[in-house]
Amino acid sequence: MSRTDMTANLKLPAENRLLELRRQKQRLNASILLVIGAITVWSAVETGFSVSALVSGAGEIFRFIFIDFLPPDFTKFGKLIGPALDTIYISFVAMVVGAVLSMVLAFLAAATTSPHPYLQVGVRAFCSVMRNIPTLIWGILFVVAYGLGTLVGTLALIVTSIGTLTRAYAEILEEIDMGQVEALRATGASYIQVLAQGVLPQFMPGFIGWSLYKLELNVRASTLIGMVGGGGLGFAIQKGLKLFQFKEVSLAILMVMVLVLITEWITSKLRERII
Repeated sequence: MSRTDMTANLKLPAENRLLELRRQKQRLNASILLVIGAITVWSAVETGFSVSALVSGAGEIFRFIFIDFLPPDFTKFGKLIGPALDTIYISFVAMVVGAVLSMVLAFLAAATTSPHPYLQVGVRAFCSVMRNIPTLIWGILFVVAYGLGTLVGTLALIVTSIGTLTRAYAEILEEIDMGQVEALRATGASYIQVLAQGVLPQFMPGFIGWSLYKLELNVRASTLIGMVGGGGLGFAIQKGLKLFQFKEVSLAILMVMVLVLITEWITSKLRERII
């Protein structure tokens, strides 16, 4: 047998194997698509979703949006300035208090800075619980305890901030350059001195970035908290909906959008200057 024939015979099994792998991948992809399709149809049936119902209700949706809802009633602007300021106050205070508390907990939760492994696990578990309970649930719980008002919104956002920021800060601490830390420890520096000289300078850029990002999230979340009694524009929206004052609600939603955009612009500029 010539060398050419031998080479051809060796290539055949490899080509067959490649074709078989391609067929297996195609069958797997087809199976995945069938499963997704089946789950979609099942979910649509169980929820009563149908294209015909969607089309039949489209006219009513457009009538509500362009007749009852729009345009916003700008004569109510002065009435909504107070709730808008409350939204800013709630978001900012929750960010500051949540960031400070989260920074303390992050030093206990990070593997690089925690004084004891059991303390690290305990703090992480606590923050996981805080993070996985939705902000809206915290708002409802605090309304029961403290009644209606901006205090409820502030407390709910602080609790969720602790859960989110502690994890983010802990991950930042676990990614720092340990060479600087070990060098300080070798000189006999205390735990506090190591944190102040070797950890904080590396930690602060991420701390500032995440804190500003949380402020953006708080402005959005404060609207939902307000709708369950946490004050701010969310409470004004909820009240307007109950009284069928839809054009006032439209103005309140527009003000929320403006606040979110302004907050994002300011925080992005601050990040550029500080970090």
